Amino acid sequence: TLDKVMSLQLDLDNRNLELLTLYGGWGAENHVAKRPLLPGIYVNDSKTGNSSNRHNPFFLIVDRSANPSEGLAYGFNLLYSGNHYEMVEATSYKKLRVQVGINPFLFHFELKPNQAFETPVAVMSVSLKGQNGLMGQFHRFVNQHIVRGPWADQERPVVLNNWEATYFDFSEAKLLALIHHAKRLGIELFVLDDGWFGRRKDDTQGLGDYDVNLKKLPHGLDYLADKVNDAGMKFGLWFEPEMVNESSKLFESHPEWAIRADGRKPSLGRHQMVLDLGRFEVQAYLVESISKTLDSAHIEYVKWDMNRHITDFQSEAYNQGEIYHRYVQGLYRVLKILTSKYDYVLWEGCASGGNRFDLGMLCYFQQIWTSDNTDAFERLSIQGGTSLGYPLSTISNHVSASPSHQMLRRTPIETRFHVASFGVLGYELDIRKLDNIEVAAIKDQISYYKAHRRLFQFGEFHQLKSFEKDGFVSWMVKNPSSSEAVVGYFIDHQSLLSGRDYLPGLGFQEDALYTISRREHDHRVKLFGGLINQVSPVHLNENGLIVNWIDKHRSIEQLMKMKKLPPLIASGAALNHGAVKLLPQWAGTGYNEAVRVLGDYGSELYYIKQEKVPD
Repeated sequence: TLDKVMSLQLDLDNRNLELLTLYGGWGAENHVAKRPLLPGIYVNDSKTGNSSNRHNPFFLIVDRSANPSEGLAYGFNLLYSGNHYEMVEATSYKKLRVQVGINPFLFHFELKPNQAFETPVAVMSVSLKGQNGLMGQFHRFVNQHIVRGPWADQERPVVLNNWEATYFDFSEAKLLALIHHAKRLGIELFVLDDGWFGRRKDDTQGLGDYDVNLKKLPHGLDYLADKVNDAGMKFGLWFEPEMVNESSKLFESHPEWAIRADGRKPSLGRHQMVLDLGRFEVQAYLVESISKTLDSAHIEYVKWDMNRHITDFQSEAYNQGEIYHRYVQGLYRVLKILTSKYDYVLWEGCASGGNRFDLGMLCYFQQIWTSDNTDAFERLSIQGGTSLGYPLSTISNHVSASPSHQMLRRTPIETRFHVASFGVLGYELDIRKLDNIEVAAIKDQISYYKAHRRLFQFGEFHQLKSFEKDGFVSWMVKNPSSSEAVVGYFIDHQSLLSGRDYLPGLGFQEDALYTISRREHDHRVKLFGGLINQVSPVHLNENGLIVNWIDKHRSIEQLMKMKKLPPLIASGAALNHGAVKLLPQWAGTGYNEAVRVLGDYGSELYYIKQEKVPD
């Protein structure tokens, strides 16, 4: 009988080290927590049945005196999607003991004679180049040895997901309108999210059933997929296979397939229960039902969601102490069959966002929905933490509406794109309601992303600056030869005391010359409020009909007929050592080509390319 079995144990010297873990919750996944390793026991774990958004299984132990790109750093992870356990014990003799494995919480696994138990694989890496060096090693490991299938090294398409545009309230006509507008913008993959099946008109019913809702889609999925394909895009579909609603045909036929305790009312999360994936008959039902759906239309993308924790602990098929682990084993079996059978499909994992962002899922899914929170400013923390252990090619990000549906925060559309571009780009807003300025902005964003997609998804990623230490965030992706890079520059609140900004860089050839091109984008007229009357020949009401019309059709740059400045030329040494000074930000004294307007939550992208050396 197994009650505790670890996958890794390691003893280290505690030489001024600190522990970095990823913590959070729904909509706030993978924030970074730092704590000095003083004498004591530190546990990072999950008890939810998933790897969880509370505490990711990835963690680091780093030299407290190190900077992001220099110093000793150890990293650890576990190829497992269920309850995990990481323990670091710091002794009074300046030693550390590290253990990684399945969480012993509610774990009591019985083996009969001649049966075997295989522990999950633990992963460890060490670098003398700080967390950025360690991050690069984990990114290469995941891209080369974890993610698999034809999509493993392929550039991912730009997505439009209908969820935040329509939620459950969609019709075939609404979807066709979205498809029409998506084609104009340059979208490459249209995804139909929740609500396409069974009795599903809200989240209280329908989960577990796979018959198409003909009231919403009278011509079926194949018709919709054909319309998407005719528009030159791929078609994708959302599933939540691991769940069941009480109001569903499946539960009415097989109530015993839901995980629940005898004699107790089942606990519901999002009005649903978890199917007992440890049972072979449940696995068979999922494989058969999903296969039938994927065979019914030309579907080239699947978003696999899982929207609650496992909180009841009883199964008719095996003892209570085995339920969590057998669930994960059953899930892996289903995914292995389906992802092998449909290897041409791009598979994206999701669990209320990043509730199951782990190496185990990445063995089957090429990318994972990072968070249901699409607010750009919050995403700086979410994506920044996630990227410490997972490559940008696996991090799925969407540009959504402003104000954010999750935070009610207003952020510029360009910042929403700039943050989302570091990873796999998508859009999730009602594109039918965009004005001319927004349409032009999104078209340009998608064009820019496609031009630099390989860098954004598979480039070497470096976190250069942070709000905590530097007052701004800066990220960089570059190719292995450092001849090409994109640097992102993000601020929180504009200040007139911030001084002259500079462009940070790292790893450029010191004696080489580089062209630095700022991604130009326009600004809305209403951003400037009543100041428009300082340049207008007639007085205008800043909230009146005329200004509102102009704001939807002309940018301030178009009205002022501003010219674009030529790119900068600088040496690699100047980039590496912070000597590239940027144009001054807006300071209330006028706007022209030599002034940068960022504002609160503003941002910029800079494309850097090495000059060719004459023969």
